[in-house]
Amino acid sequence: MRALVLTEYNQFELQDVAKPTPGASEVLVRVQAVGICGSDVHGMDGSSGRRIPPIVMGHEASGIIAEVGADVRGWATGDRVTFDSTVYALDDWYSRRGMYNLSDGREVVGVSTPEFKRQGAFAEYVTVPQHILYAIPENVTFTQAALVEPVAVALHALSLTPVQVNDSAVVVGAGMIGLFVIQALRLAGCGAIIAIDLDDDRLALAKSLGATHTINARSADVPQQVQALTNGRGADVSFEVVGAGPTVKTAIDCVRKGATVTLVGNLAPTVEIPLQAVVTRQLRLQGSCAINGEYEASLSLISSGRINVDAILSAEVPLAEGADWFRRLYAKEKGLIKVVLKP
Repeated sequence: MRALVLTEYNQFELQDVAKPTPGASEVLVRVQAVGICGSDVHGMDGSSGRRIPPIVMGHEASGIIAEVGADVRGWATGDRVTFDSTVYALDDWYSRRGMYNLSDGREVVGVSTPEFKRQGAFAEYVTVPQHILYAIPENVTFTQAALVEPVAVALHALSLTPVQVNDSAVVVGAGMIGLFVIQALRLAGCGAIIAIDLDDDRLALAKSLGATHTINARSADVPQQVQALTNGRGADVSFEVVGAGPTVKTAIDCVRKGATVTLVGNLAPTVEIPLQAVVTRQLRLQGSCAINGEYEASLSLISSGRINVDAILSAEVPLAEGADWFRRLYAKEKGLIKVVLKP
């Protein structure tokens, strides 16, 4: 089969590789669409340490079951499916307590670390365990289903955050995940939803998808602008969806006393925080890791049109052009948010 292989950092090759064989509890999926994730873009240069070459990346995918293992039940060849990005053991201590995203020994499709390597979906076929599969609704396209994973990431972050009807929320970063967080906040009944970013085009898109206010981070005194929009207090909650020191500080500076700050982005391995502000204002800082059962809800929201994934899509291109589109995303080409490859 053909696969887009990261042969060394910043170097891709379209190669002929062996087609994988599913294990007893696995299925072989013929990939129909796969999204380029921001973590893939940052992983390809080695900065994240989670895409050690050689590796076939790609964890946001959809396709058709081509083969099932001997122990697979409830799935058949021809089924339209998508799958969770996290591969976990069902008998793990955390999995048994409903926290499979934190399970010991968890692996991620299309990721390679010193601890594990699991080939991904930038290929014609990929194998995944049956227990991470989800059926695609009839009215959802393969391309839309390839965007379920980031929607689920956004819903998981929301599920951890104490949001009440008419609360105010700040979203720092209007990239793909941030735009899905904004849509989720709108569905949760938030009053003021304030998007903060450096790109005016992304802020305009955020406004069209549910943000009530937008602020360019280059403008003067962003926290003061947020206070003016929130009765002088600051937002009830904030979401940091970038993963860098300055944006984490912005997410902290823009909330009221006693607020919750949910950290979703993880671009930088370490950042500084204003410790005294966190302590004296009694803020709750929490991380949100991946997904923990939000796939079904995500598919339902896409199917019903309550979450708009098409607005995020920048391009659908053949797998053979993947290396060039990685380059364009890495260069932060204006107007690009989400690219989906079609093997």
